[in-house]
Amino acid sequence: MANIHIILQGKGGVGKSLIASTIAQYKKAKGQSPLCIDTDPINQTFTGYKALNVETLKIMEGDEINTRNFDQLIEKIASSNDDVIIDNGAATFVPLAHYLITNDIAQLLESLGHKLIIHTVVTGGQAMIDTISGFSQLAKQFPQPSLFVVWLNRYWGNIEHDGKHFEDMKAYKENKDRVSSIIQIPQLKEETFGKDIEELLQARLTYDEAAQNSDLTIMTRQRLNIYKKDLFAQLDAAAVLS
Repeated sequence: MANIHIILQGKGGVGKSLIASTIAQYKKAKGQSPLCIDTDPINQTFTGYKALNVETLKIMEGDEINTRNFDQLIEKIASSNDDVIIDNGAATFVPLAHYLITNDIAQLLESLGHKLIIHTVVTGGQAMIDTISGFSQLAKQFPQPSLFVVWLNRYWGNIEHDGKHFEDMKAYKENKDRVSSIIQIPQLKEETFGKDIEELLQARLTYDEAAQNSDLTIMTRQRLNIYKKDLFAQLDAAAVLS
């Protein structure tokens, strides 16, 4: 049985490709060979990671799902013995989520021996309310047996509203039975860790490639290694990812 990891969040620029690439690198570090697919029609950041052998698949035709290409995606998933990681862009969030739900894709994958795991991002800052609402809508709309992994990204500020942290908020309490794991993306100081991760993403380098890159300073490589260890330790503790 393979786990099908799909990253869904309607807000752009919140770290979806960082999450997709991190999951792929974690799987590879465990000796696995995940099938990586980028369906973002605009910003194909995931595809840029050459070390991850990401396939690009166009599933949209204008504002609608291209059913033939989506059928091709399902065929790829159905025949995979390895976990699948799908990075999806904000521009395709609404039509893809609707298509997955109305076509009972979670149940279909379950019947094929696979499990659908939806990864979504909640951020601090101005996008916090929108991303929390996005999580709540997904959890309510996607039926069992799909599970959720929530990634908390505090880069733009703490995830806190009216004195409540995410786990105390109504959106989480109402849907916590659907949440398999919560991953805390390490909070980054802009002048050090933040700059290191930003440059890593821009260069489309994996953590291992960065560690071997002599063009990076020793301390940059050290900080990236600390960041990787923190994330990977959390993924080790997540049952649907380990």
